Amino acid sequence: MKTTKKGFTLIELIVVIAIIGVLAAILVPSMLGYVKKSKISSANSAASSLQKAINTALIEIDEETEEGSDITEIERTSKTGNVTIKPTNSITGKSDVGKYVWDKIRHYMDKAKKCTFKASCEGGACKAIAVCIDKTYTGTVPSGVVTVDSYTAYKNNYTLALTEALKKVS
Repeated sequence: MKTTKKGFTLIELIVVIAIIGVLAAILVPSMLGYVKKSKISSANSAASSLQKAINTALIEIDEETEEGSDITEIERTSKTGNVTIKPTNSITGKSDVGKYVWDKIRHYMDKAKKCTFKASCEGGACKAIAVCIDKTYTGTVPSGVVTVDSYTAYKNNYTLALTEALKKVS
């Protein structure tokens, strides 16, 4: 009577684990690059959508008050607060101008409440914007400022990103 043993030997298991380890070492760094590109692309897309929402809000404010073109800067420094605008007294007849503008922007882009941002406006239109969707990834309009190689320079620093975006517009 012959008995046959079924199963893998220890050597076969070690070889398989080694092969999996080599494949993981090759794939993980390349996958991290794709994640960075995706998050930067998402931040740039959010900036583009927010710019469109701001432009629409500014047009609506201009039609309602005939003073919307006076706004030169819109900034939201935290995910829980309203926006601040410059000049602060640009819309007469409104007690909380920042909340008024923020409500208009949110009406056109509800996801804006998940962002911190700073926008530069001129003549009733948003010229450039920098958005920080989390504490690492920043996006701009015009795009091309934040790249996979430079994203750490703009980490949670949308003011610097806006300055560079404005250079591209000028």
